[in-house]
Amino acid sequence: MSKKIVFVGMSGGVDSALSAKLLQKAGYEVVGVFIKTWHPDFLECNEQEERMDSMRVAAFLDIPFLTFDFENIYKKEVADYMISEYKAGRTPNPDVMCNKEIKFGAFLKKAISMGADFVATGHYAQVSEAGNISYQVLGSPGPRTPERPFKKHFLLRKSPDPSKDQSYFLWTLRQEQLKRILFPVGHLKKTEVRKLAKKFNLPVADKKDSQGICFLGAVDLKEFLKHYIKEKRGKVLDMSGEEIGYHTGAVFHTLGERHGFTITKKSPNDGPYYIVGKDVKNNTLIVSQAKNLKNTPTLNPSYSFLELKSTNWINGVRGEDKAYTAQIRYHGEFLPCKIKIKPKSKAEIKFKKPVTVASGQSCVVYDGDICLGGGIVV
Repeated sequence: MSKKIVFVGMSGGVDSALSAKLLQKAGYEVVGVFIKTWHPDFLECNEQEERMDSMRVAAFLDIPFLTFDFENIYKKEVADYMISEYKAGRTPNPDVMCNKEIKFGAFLKKAISMGADFVATGHYAQVSEAGNISYQVLGSPGPRTPERPFKKHFLLRKSPDPSKDQSYFLWTLRQEQLKRILFPVGHLKKTEVRKLAKKFNLPVADKKDSQGICFLGAVDLKEFLKHYIKEKRGKVLDMSGEEIGYHTGAVFHTLGERHGFTITKKSPNDGPYYIVGKDVKNNTLIVSQAKNLKNTPTLNPSYSFLELKSTNWINGVRGEDKAYTAQIRYHGEFLPCKIKIKPKSKAEIKFKKPVTVASGQSCVVYDGDICLGGGIVV
């Protein structure tokens, strides 16, 4: 019986390097792939260094190494999307779009066309087969959809390492993709990954993790956006509507932030101010020393429910009365909630307590450790 072929997305880091090694040990025919993405000309790019580290790992493991150039797709689907969302006053999540359009979009499609059975990455998440199960499929509102069985159904689960879990960024995955995806380190904690990498003498065993947005690295997001969006000074208002400071553009800010604007009227006893509302049309920010308020201005209230659009449901729900949890930001609290499905890929998430979240962010729903899917906050 011939070996199954896996194309491993290699980023130059320890997670993808160990993923390739573990797959090799498990008997797969492994091909290392470096994905070339877009980087702005005005930023220093370490892509060549990351590619070289990936090549070193591939050579060490004695596996084939390929480079896929997805620069144009990345620029259009990730970078341009992010810039346009900020211009519209929303706060997008580019890592979600990178996974959707690049790693499990263009990469998966090309790998399968070249004969791969699977693709693998170093994500901290787990895919498991549910087997013969029945569940209510999320669909249009009205009469409930009858339960129907699936012979092979795949679940997306959290990593056992809560500090590294990346299931939040993977809510757009679908069943036809999950059956082709492997996360070889998804069941491990980061400390275990480091230990195994050293045990196998991988060349990047001690390499530090990369930080920041996928194509910006450690560069400040606002500095990046200022190359594409013109700064415009505006007012910072308190809860009563009094002007107490200024900022350089409401579009550069998101709810919950406590930096990037200047307070000119402040007493010695004042604590930090948080952005609790913004009006992009009038270029104003509303701030408060309380981060989560029930009676914030009508511009951006603290919600007890969220409207979602562009939803994707990996797994179904068992009726509107069942309690779930949701994350409204990466590494955020898992908030108790209930789900109401609406037409045209929309949903309403109702929370037990008010939440503050910016339009454009991802809201991801869980049933225990299972990621059910999610959507984009309207």
